[in-house]
Order: sequence, then C-alpha cells, then structure tokens
Amino acid sequence: MVTKKTVKKTVKKAVAKSPVKKVVKRVAAKVKKPAPMKSFKIYRSNESFTTFRISRQTIYWLILLLFIVITQLWILKLQLDIAALTDSILNQ
Repeated sequence: MVTKKTVKKTVKKAVAKSPVKKVVKRVAAKVKKPAPMKSFKIYRSNESFTTFRISRQTIYWLILLLFIVITQLWILKLQLDIAALTDSILNQ
C-alpha cells in the first residue's frame, strides 16, 4: 500500500493593518455679508424703511442741507441790501 504523504500548506497570514483614519476637514461656516451698494444695481435692504440710523450718507445730506440753507440766507441778505439801496436811490 501506498502511504499518503501529507503536505502542509503554508498559509500566509495577512498583516493586520490598523484601520486608516479618515481626516475630516471642517470648513468654518461662511457668514454671508450683504451685497455692497453699487450704482445701477438693485439693492435689497434688510432694514425697515422707518428705522433711523446715522450713517455716512446722513452726514453727507446734513452737510449739503447746511450749505444750501447758508447759501439761501446769503442770497436773501443780498436781495434785502439791493432793495434797501434801490429804495434809498428812489427817495432822493
């Protein structure tokens, strides 16, 4: 009888790798800024029309108003001086 030879098969064990950790990048939430005002572009305001807040535009309008009032008072003074001068010439 023939005897069977037993052959041992060598099985390589897979090298145990530690699980790969995925790097999660956290992106900071972006704060959406309101669109800057540009000429000839539609601008949507988040504020009510009746709110009052002093801004750079308010200062510009106040300076313009002050200039107009002073100029009108100066013109009125000149007109009154001219009227007084005309009256004095006519009364002579």
